[in-house]
Amino acid sequence: MKGLPEEYSVSAMPLRFRSCTLVTLAALLAASSFAWTAETPPKPKVRAITAFVHIDRDSFQSQIAEALGVLRQAKTAMEQSGYEVETIRITTQPFPEYTRGMSRTEALEFLRRLDELAVKESFDPNIGPAMLADTADASSAQLLADVLSTTKLSGSIVIAGNDGIHWKNLRAAAKLIKAVAERSPRSQGNFNFTASAMLQPYAPFYPGSYHTADGKRFAIGLESANVVAQALSGGGQPEVVGQRIISALSPHLQAIESIAHRIERQSRWIYMGIDTTPVPLKDVSIGEAIEKFTGRSFGSSGTLTAAAAITKAVQSVPVKRVGYSGLMLPVLEDSVLAQRWAEGTYNMDSVLAYSAVCGTGLDTIPLPGDITEQQIEKILADVASLAVKWAKPLTARLLPVAGKKAGERTDFDDPFLVNTVIRPLP
Repeated sequence: MKGLPEEYSVSAMPLRFRSCTLVTLAALLAASSFAWTAETPPKPKVRAITAFVHIDRDSFQSQIAEALGVLRQAKTAMEQSGYEVETIRITTQPFPEYTRGMSRTEALEFLRRLDELAVKESFDPNIGPAMLADTADASSAQLLADVLSTTKLSGSIVIAGNDGIHWKNLRAAAKLIKAVAERSPRSQGNFNFTASAMLQPYAPFYPGSYHTADGKRFAIGLESANVVAQALSGGGQPEVVGQRIISALSPHLQAIESIAHRIERQSRWIYMGIDTTPVPLKDVSIGEAIEKFTGRSFGSSGTLTAAAAITKAVQSVPVKRVGYSGLMLPVLEDSVLAQRWAEGTYNMDSVLAYSAVCGTGLDTIPLPGDITEQQIEKILADVASLAVKWAKPLTARLLPVAGKKAGERTDFDDPFLVNTVIRPLP
């Protein structure tokens, strides 16, 4: 390409114009640099590095200390590679195993000590399912209701497995949800509880996380809705968009998995995999990502197609997968989803329909405080039925708000939650 004629070059300009021209060129270069930076591919956060520990109530403090050593080593390695780590977590075996033989008062005191240790050492604790098999003792669910109402511990009840729906557990879960809504401050205790169906062990995300083995294992979950949002922003057919998601996520997940393998070799703790679900959080919105694909409000036609495309893509990333590895649509943890819920562009049945193409079920659903146990049972039964039918992991994290009716707003003060309008039951 030929250069400018001599008379148009900067050196040929009168001196009084040269400085202005150079300043203008510098401004243009700065502007172009800013534009390039604004389009730099986003990086996901690591939402959770979760260790799985089989604790002994006589030596749990030393076991927790060992797990924290591994978690902090992993956290440092990931941060040195440029990935912000939001939480480190420890999931125990189902708590009825290590509180067996204690009175209810003694068991509650022990679990409160675990909660106090978590606050002191800055990790998030999960005490596993109160009821795993359908033959479990329902008194454990009553103890878990006490725990959820008075601590920050997370837990669950398994309402369906490979052997079908656990109806006894399902009814106990409905009773717990109703009780915790009435007894916990601002009805927030149910944020740390889920009824899980067909979820396998070693999921890093809470509250459904659990394990039943010997421990000394760990898994990773990312907050990567921002990466998916950028991949969807260019539009296109689902198969093209899916490939963009794979291309955008793969380098990050593979880099993090490489670190995990290094930690595995150094610590001799077993790496179980990555939950590839593109988890949102407030303004890092999966709802916004889907709207970029459809060009319309979340809940419009095309939303289910987007859910299917995202799920297929995240299940195609070449890493060891664990947990849900699907699509998470947490109504109260995503600013756009919370806003569209208030606007009524979708409802609980919509979310359950999206779960048919591999969502994660009903997550952080705000409900009227006067909902009955029987109505909660029916909601849980729908989730369990869908999970069993398609052999996929689904969970229900339902948040009835005591004293609130349909049409009123929630007033949660948890930093992870976005307040929105409570919709009527379908």
